[in-house]
Amino acid sequence: MGLKMAIAGAGGRMGRALIEAVMQQPDLELFAALEMLGSQHLGKDAAEFAGLNSGVLIRSDYAQALRGADVLIDFTRPEGTLLHLEACVAHGVRAVIGTTGFSESQKQTIAALSKQVAVVLAPNMAVGVNVTLKLAEVAAGILGQDYDVEILEAHHRHKVDAPSGTALKFGEVVAKALGRDLAKVAVHGREGVTGERPAQSIGFHAIRGGDIVGEHTVLFAGEGERIELTVRSSHRGTYAHGALRAARFLALQPSGLFDMFDVLDLK
Repeated sequence: MGLKMAIAGAGGRMGRALIEAVMQQPDLELFAALEMLGSQHLGKDAAEFAGLNSGVLIRSDYAQALRGADVLIDFTRPEGTLLHLEACVAHGVRAVIGTTGFSESQKQTIAALSKQVAVVLAPNMAVGVNVTLKLAEVAAGILGQDYDVEILEAHHRHKVDAPSGTALKFGEVVAKALGRDLAKVAVHGREGVTGERPAQSIGFHAIRGGDIVGEHTVLFAGEGERIELTVRSSHRGTYAHGALRAARFLALQPSGLFDMFDVLDLK
């Protein structure tokens, strides 16, 4: 028997990608599928959307459904994720969290709960995205203070937060490499007479439209040259397979808070 996997948000786009990915892996077992109370997907087979029979029905009673699972993967909303994580702690279930939009206090709650059960928290699980994050970190450290930094991201029309968690992560990585406090130097969009660009600022720009899965560009603009690091995701399967790598990593961790740099040994 492989790792027993629980998937939150099983009826959503990301949940379905995760279910498909789990069912394709011989070392993983789809154990539980969760949705919010009142969802139209409740009571249906978790793989019905793909014309398959997984034998796992989508449930809302997460506190009971998680009993016996090894790892939960959660790409939902902050409030729901925190409830799920508390249930994970109660049942000794590890958690891979790709949910974005957490407040600072919510992040502190996750950090406290991770002392009891192992958690991977990352705004983006895609391997290519995390490699690009590392490249941005290295580039910022080498280019230094002489290059202006702008971060551009694009997502589908249904995304509810902006800038994306991944864009903010790019900003955090670059700011740290440059010795800056992102909270003090971040600029979110520009309009009107803004005046000359502050040298230390890091700009964020969000595009929403259509079915764009996810695109991120970090632009380093210097005198006489411009460097752009871009990663484009065309299918949610890239996030799903990264999340499965995180789940396998957690199987070896009793507790602690980790990110994808830990999973991919990029630190």
